Amino acid sequence: MGDKSDSFFNLGPEQVIQAIESTNLRCNGFQLPLNSYENRVFQIGLEDQPPIIAKFYRPKRWSNDTILEEHDFTLELAELDIPVIAPILIHGKTLHHHAAFRFALYPCRPGRAPDLENRQQLQQLGRYIARIHALGGAAHFAHRPALNVHTFGDSACAYLFDHDFIPPELEAAYSDVAASLLDSIEARFQEASPLKIRLHGDGHPGNILWHDGSPFIVDFDDARTGPAIQDLWMFLSGERPQQLSTLDTLLSAYSQFHDFDCNELSLIEPLRALRIMHHSAWLAQRWADPAFKIAFPWFNTLPYWQEHLLSLRDQQRAIEAPPLYWFST
Repeated sequence: MGDKSDSFFNLGPEQVIQAIESTNLRCNGFQLPLNSYENRVFQIGLEDQPPIIAKFYRPKRWSNDTILEEHDFTLELAELDIPVIAPILIHGKTLHHHAAFRFALYPCRPGRAPDLENRQQLQQLGRYIARIHALGGAAHFAHRPALNVHTFGDSACAYLFDHDFIPPELEAAYSDVAASLLDSIEARFQEASPLKIRLHGDGHPGNILWHDGSPFIVDFDDARTGPAIQDLWMFLSGERPQQLSTLDTLLSAYSQFHDFDCNELSLIEPLRALRIMHHSAWLAQRWADPAFKIAFPWFNTLPYWQEHLLSLRDQQRAIEAPPLYWFST
């Protein structure tokens, strides 16, 4: 008999409907898988009600306490009229269990990615992220992890080496580059000494849905403790002048609702480097999931690791270059 991971990999339409109807909702048969790899996410049609989103959690990733802490954070934000997509309370619960599965249900909201060249949208985004951080700094996560050099960098490298993902011919070079890079990142974190607050944790355009002139901020699955700039830097794109302009728009709006420590700007490239390292380890950790082999066929090939090594060397140079600055300071 398979374990819970096997059940998750083979989660089928009938099991999805049975799980949702265990909450006393009634499905109308419509079911659309949505683009998600970490969890299994579906748009579900209901009888005589608007459709909902069902998220089935990957086994062994988060504890129940960790999931509920994320839910509580988003519910707090929603109570403050911050446009997050919080889980639906059913019989006083947001986390539901059926057979081997844990799942949560969410309102279905339409939307598209933000236009990062639209100044008004950037201003709205900056203000809402600031309000998230204002609440995020008012308390601490008891169960969710922190974003730091150890959790995103050291642990990623250790996993790749311990599980023999790095090709033998690249091991020495990878080890040297990773060690040097992690030392540089650690030094930048020590210099910046950022305040650690509760974050969305994965702030990027794909987690913003724009509709009728307002954003919906979705997917707090990676909520964790870390520096405020983590929820801002992935909205910067293009060459340095464009990044500076976008940063000025975001932070000018952000600072209306929450203080921003400009020392954290020196963490943008270190955080980018940690994301690159963490992403490779994430793919490696999920490589037993058949969906990952289909979606990422280029992973774990020699060209992939060669390109990854070049990316880390580029990040070392980026960290050594002058950081972005805010015009208003």
